[in-house]
Amino acid sequence: MSEDIKVLLPKLGESIHSATIVQWFKQVGDPVNLDEPLLEVSTDKVNSEIPSPAAGILKEIHASPDQELQVGELIAVIGGGKAHGIAVREEVRVTISAPASASDGMKDFFSPALLRLAREKGIGLDELEKIPGTGMGGRLTKRDLEDHIEKRAKPCPLAPKAVMSTDVERLKMSGMRKAIADNMVRSFYEAPHATLVTEVDVTAITHLIQKEKEAFLNKHGFKLTVTSFVARAISKALQEYPLINSSLDGDTILVKRYVNLGIAVSVEQGLMVPVVKHCQRMGLTEIAKTISELSAKARSGKLTPDDVNEGTISMTNFGMSGVQIGVPIIRYPEVAIVGIGAAHKKVVPLENDLLAVRTMMHVSLTFDHRVLDGMYGCGFLGALKKHIEEDTKVD
Repeated sequence: MSEDIKVLLPKLGESIHSATIVQWFKQVGDPVNLDEPLLEVSTDKVNSEIPSPAAGILKEIHASPDQELQVGELIAVIGGGKAHGIAVREEVRVTISAPASASDGMKDFFSPALLRLAREKGIGLDELEKIPGTGMGGRLTKRDLEDHIEKRAKPCPLAPKAVMSTDVERLKMSGMRKAIADNMVRSFYEAPHATLVTEVDVTAITHLIQKEKEAFLNKHGFKLTVTSFVARAISKALQEYPLINSSLDGDTILVKRYVNLGIAVSVEQGLMVPVVKHCQRMGLTEIAKTISELSAKARSGKLTPDDVNEGTISMTNFGMSGVQIGVPIIRYPEVAIVGIGAAHKKVVPLENDLLAVRTMMHVSLTFDHRVLDGMYGCGFLGALKKHIEEDTKVD
């Protein structure tokens, strides 16, 4: 016996309550197979393909592109599905709206329907990559491909290119960019932000990295970076100031006894924050390896929902762009974020009143003033500074 199967928007993460429809891979009346991607949705963390929970015919579509839905809302109905306990799967296959690093990776970037049409028309992946996309986040749509096929079949008219009547270019936000913006607005206006900044002497760390970097890279296959040392120092400082590693649920503070450290990674469509799970249990080498792997997955569009969920505190290294001081916004529902500035040479007085050239770095702490007061934040920042400056061991 068959019956209609309702497809609901699944929960895509602990703190994700809604998603925006990016595009549909199927139309009403199309046959669908079990686990075949139906549509793509966007959150502030990842873009996710929602698979079909049953084989059958797509009878109804209840959400259109750019529409935002809450978790559990109806998005489609599939007819002909079997009634033996079929439910929408929580596991979804994720693709980030950023170019893949190799042609093989583009198979996950383009929709199955688009790839099928490209094969029928003799268009390879190399040609697909060069076609401008008008979908959410610059994604190539079926209409884009059809227009390209039509233009390819016609001779190009020798007409002058039209000149825009305005100097203003209107760019519609991608689904991912809009989700990030919505989350930032919610965090900024819901949580009263306060920021503290200190200056840290990283001379010993930079000397150690210069001394060990070649041997470390040859032995492990990934780089030893300042970010790894700061991540370890954050984990240590949180053991002394655990309220920094918490979230607020109504009038209840949820203090986490584990450190899931989010590391901000810049990608084409915005900022992804993969999470180093249980960072407090790791040595420096394991932290460096995990950061390297997660950063590579973010830039190649291979992050999964599990890679970006359940963060307890975040760190952003804007110093990689040369900026020395920054005031980042907290990632809701976390209550704190650490900002790392660019390391720079500076003449500083030492304890014996001698002057020396040292490598210095600004570190900022932005926190939710509902949960923490300034003195507690100062204590944490002081502990973080101490652990960074005294950390001279690679393990």
